[in-house]
Amino acid sequence: MAQTTTIARPYAKAVFELARESRDYAGWQVQLELLAHIAADASVRVAIGNPKVETKAIAELVLGVAGDKLSPVGRNLVAMLAERKRLAVMPEVLEQFVALRREAEKTVEVELVTATPTDAATQARFAAALEKKLGRKVELKNRTDASLIGGALIKAGDLAIDGSVRGRLERLATQLAK
Repeated sequence: MAQTTTIARPYAKAVFELARESRDYAGWQVQLELLAHIAADASVRVAIGNPKVETKAIAELVLGVAGDKLSPVGRNLVAMLAERKRLAVMPEVLEQFVALRREAEKTVEVELVTATPTDAATQARFAAALEKKLGRKVELKNRTDASLIGGALIKAGDLAIDGSVRGRLERLATQLAK
């Protein structure tokens, strides 16, 4: 994983710079998502990992699957990554690009996990409170987990706030065991 991260970093930074210069973070992210999806496909991974398959053939395979959804610069990126035998790191390039984009746009992805489904008004209140606390725009992702019993669990990067009944019970059990 660390090696993949190290290999992907310069490519993610280069694409990020291209996106910043063209002011098209969203367009580049869409292209990277497509390329990461293609590179993660099992049959494509086999071709990428096969030393008998020429890099030009791998690039043509990826470009053929992508069709007309890539810009000319995106097509050049594929050719370069294929030539350098780096197409397999596309998912990591995407991940690092998204992190750089969020940093530049001062946004953070927050996961709100609740025991029962929450309505739009409740989600908006959570988002507003978190934006105030974190000083960033919040992209709220919501899911339910009945095992929480009640309350909520909030995850934002390294920050985790456990206000669930299950979490409280676990903390109480730990204290009682001491």
